[in-house]
Amino acid sequence: MALFPNVEAFILVGGKSSRMGRDKALLELDGVPLIRRIVDLLNPLVARTTLVGEPECYADFGMPVLADRWLEAGPLGGIATALAAARAPWCLMLACDMPFVTNEWITFLLGEIDRLQSQSPEQVDAIIPETARGLEPLCALYRASCAPILAAALDRGVRKLTDALAELSTKRICESEWRRFSTDGNLFGNLNTWQDYLEAQQRAMS
Repeated sequence: MALFPNVEAFILVGGKSSRMGRDKALLELDGVPLIRRIVDLLNPLVARTTLVGEPECYADFGMPVLADRWLEAGPLGGIATALAAARAPWCLMLACDMPFVTNEWITFLLGEIDRLQSQSPEQVDAIIPETARGLEPLCALYRASCAPILAAALDRGVRKLTDALAELSTKRICESEWRRFSTDGNLFGNLNTWQDYLEAQQRAMS
């Protein structure tokens, strides 16, 4: 049984990977595709894990793949698509190109749901870590009930994820909380370029 049966996870694999020059989700670290690494990390923790992207591109992984309802809408479209299809009350959203997230961090993040419900009487729509760069909405928790809010924002033409998040009630996880899971502060580092990938390979070998 999953450690957090009230949560399902969605891995966003629908990006264009234009700066990388190839599909980031299929890049390998230690001989394992990034998708598989994340799926293996999440499966013991959540009720189910689903990919959000083009089904024909990821059929070989034997995973459920949810086609993006808002093409060309970026991560916001992927998150809104996932929330609209969710069956659990909470959803973990994770970008496919975050190789430095750990079991310990994800477990802590998912545990925030129970801590939130025991400490705060107010409705919170999302639990999002924050760095010096701002919010990290692609490694965050969202209530499935947020789906209509994000869908309405998309229908109004909103495409910037942070603009849509401004319509939600959020709990932020500050750096002093998440930094204990990342001594170098690169917990949310992602792979945008080939150099990023080479550096991640070096980290994986060290």
